[in-house]
Amino acid sequence: MGRGRNERMELSSLPARRLHGTVRVPGDKSIAHRVLMLSAVADGTSRVRRLPAGQDVGSSARVLTALGVQIQTQGRGQDWVIHGRGLHGLQEPSGALDCGNSGTTMRLMAGLLAGQGFASVLTGDASLRSRPMARIAEPLRAMGASVETAPESLPPLRIRGGEIRPVAYELPVASAQVKSCVLLAGLYAAGETSVIEPVPTRDHTERLLRQMGATLTVEPTAPPRIRLLAPAALEPLSGVVPGDLSSAAYWLAAASIVPGSELHLPAVGINPTRHAFVELLGAWGARIEIQDRRTELGEPVATL
Repeated sequence: MGRGRNERMELSSLPARRLHGTVRVPGDKSIAHRVLMLSAVADGTSRVRRLPAGQDVGSSARVLTALGVQIQTQGRGQDWVIHGRGLHGLQEPSGALDCGNSGTTMRLMAGLLAGQGFASVLTGDASLRSRPMARIAEPLRAMGASVETAPESLPPLRIRGGEIRPVAYELPVASAQVKSCVLLAGLYAAGETSVIEPVPTRDHTERLLRQMGATLTVEPTAPPRIRLLAPAALEPLSGVVPGDLSSAAYWLAAASIVPGSELHLPAVGINPTRHAFVELLGAWGARIEIQDRRTELGEPVATL
């Protein structure tokens, strides 16, 4: 039964005596988007576990399906199987590609579509269509793709892939999404694409590309420069998406301030570009141990 407009819902909570147990946080959404897109253009079948169940990642999966990619979920949606079509195997869609509310889907897919031999349209909901896309349109045009937008550089984006030229693109503002867009377009360039960023940003795309056999180097200069040599093919992926450190942050903070607490958070991503919050908690006196270090999909993972 619905609530009336003037009705109020009251919620109450009691102080926790302690927090104790094991918490498995969802997979990292930023990595999941990239896993889906790069697996779609790999040569072979990728098998990846623990992609997060959410609308944004679902938008990327839906767009890739519309491009002819076969994606299956197994084990109550925990295991994903992506049948790669190769770098040039995506199919022309029958209609506009709906990115929902996912800016990551739109920005990264624009880079991937820039190298295809067909035209496509990326659109989304009202909120996404209000976000300017000039920061990705500019470098893609410089690389040879035709990118048309609505007035004020708003979506929808009409992209016609062309002969992609390698560029040395200097990001005017630090952005992992714009960097990734250029690198994905660079997969189709005849030569080396490089991106210069003002400060280091999340490097999930770079790690995955190296994991898939691409020749990619990062020069720790000031400013940093990422160099990608366009590969002939990408190898499929196999592994587990690391747990999302942003989701883990709430549990880490709660366990740090409630006396007597002890939580275990297994398989959390501890990418150096993401774990400043863990370092801050430690500097403020929190006792956080990092155990069982390993690598998944090119990412450092541990139990916190």
